[in-house]
Amino acid sequence: MIRVAVMAAVPALRAGLRAMLETGGEIRVAREAASFADLEPDPEIEVIVAVFEPATESAWRGWRAWGEERAILFLVESLEAVGPLLAFPLPVYGILPLEASAETLRAAVRALREGLIVLSPVFRPLLSAPEAFPGFEEEEAWMEPLTPREIEVLQLLAQGLANKEIAARLGISEHTVKFHISSIYSKLGAANRAEAVRLGLRRGWIPL
Repeated sequence: MIRVAVMAAVPALRAGLRAMLETGGEIRVAREAASFADLEPDPEIEVIVAVFEPATESAWRGWRAWGEERAILFLVESLEAVGPLLAFPLPVYGILPLEASAETLRAAVRALREGLIVLSPVFRPLLSAPEAFPGFEEEEAWMEPLTPREIEVLQLLAQGLANKEIAARLGISEHTVKFHISSIYSKLGAANRAEAVRLGLRRGWIPL
């Protein structure tokens, strides 16, 4: 059973999300709140499903505080919200349209629980032009380009493969894989796999 929290300002929307998520019995909505400030701490919550609201300073603080400990699935009404969210440094997160189907929502929650990044294909056009994202100039200007081999390794990281599996897939040694991953982290300024994948998605190096 996956325990999630639902965050939305409108009570009817929270109720609708609960019904969609709990269909099938694999997911349980353990907490509901109108905002992060109202969300009661619960160490057993694994994923937060949050309807994106216009960002405020308190909202950013709330997302950072919760997102450092557990995955957050943001539901957005417009493409304009995607850029700021992609620029925000969360280890594990997902972004889907608010109108996503119940099946898509549940699949996203399962993926986030496993530490994967989730991004809807409808946002693919934005990924092909990352320079259009707010904050791109500040964060991306210093970023070194990856080599073709490093991009291959990054794409396999995004699939959740272990170092040994990547080595077998590419026909190289596990030591070489570790070297490539270290280089990827250094070039992207990433602290872990999830963050490297997030930055790789922003650059368009990881196909969706």
